[in-house]
Amino acid sequence: MEYISLGRSGLKVSRLCLGTMNFGAHTSEKDSFAIMDKAQELGIQFFDTANVYGGKKGEGVTEQIIGRWLAQGGGRRERIVLATKVYGSMGDGPNDRGLSAYHIRRACEESLKRLQTDHIDLYQMHHVDRTTSWEEIWQAMEQLVGEGKVIYVGSSNFAAWHIAEANRVAVQRHFLGLISEQSLYNLTSRTIELEVIPVCRALGLGVIPWSPLASGFLGGMTKEIKTVRRMEENVQQMMMRYRQSLEAYETFCAGLDESPANVALAWLLHQPGVTAPIIGPRTMEQLVGCMRSLEITLSEEDLMRLDAIWPGPKGQAPEAYAW
Repeated sequence: MEYISLGRSGLKVSRLCLGTMNFGAHTSEKDSFAIMDKAQELGIQFFDTANVYGGKKGEGVTEQIIGRWLAQGGGRRERIVLATKVYGSMGDGPNDRGLSAYHIRRACEESLKRLQTDHIDLYQMHHVDRTTSWEEIWQAMEQLVGEGKVIYVGSSNFAAWHIAEANRVAVQRHFLGLISEQSLYNLTSRTIELEVIPVCRALGLGVIPWSPLASGFLGGMTKEIKTVRRMEENVQQMMMRYRQSLEAYETFCAGLDESPANVALAWLLHQPGVTAPIIGPRTMEQLVGCMRSLEITLSEEDLMRLDAIWPGPKGQAPEAYAW
């Protein structure tokens, strides 16, 4: 396993990040435990979760599963970089969501209890909160860092100007600010190449792509055997819209003698600014299979062919759309 600094921080993380969104919702606790143990064995030490994962509002089911896994001891907590998120609705009250100082503090305390740990290594804002000032947000985060409950802060689903503004205010407060941005990024969804990736590279944020396989769409969709996830309506719509591109892509992967899923992950690992794609295995087989992506080297010709099949925005803003 290769390890890389997360943005401009000194924190080293594995080139693949274990996403846990399926734990509790689609993967049993027993299987989730086995997947986490195997991930550590394979050298994956970057674990990502969120307080809203697990399918039951306000319960933090996935965090609870991770907490019970950590509680087994054996150095589990010491060997991982643990990331979770705040923003989503955790109740029906007016202050049970968002990024107010009130909610951030309460959400952090509740996540710590569920995770059965005394600190969160990377506390990520799951979405921008347009109703809360950065002064208030950073004051709350600074308090958590000062108390040792949070080590680093990251963002997720932010626009480039949100990232720039957040870190501008952080600098004024002599605070480290954001060190990472978690965004939707895969061969079919390349919008962040316009502005998000450029600002992350300029300001020293690591890019953590979520949905690297486009909900399974890039995992070999034209095969007859389909998983439940691949039968979801949005994926079926993508099938109809991108059928020609998908067939060309799978033919390209067959020419490399590699699985479409691993080529999609390898492509992300070749993109400037990308730290670690988030893999979200439901099974042990899926987890182990992802490891092959770390060994795939795509040539410049390969990358050009993939650009032809899955065109991006043709560069960063404003050159992509103006002289």
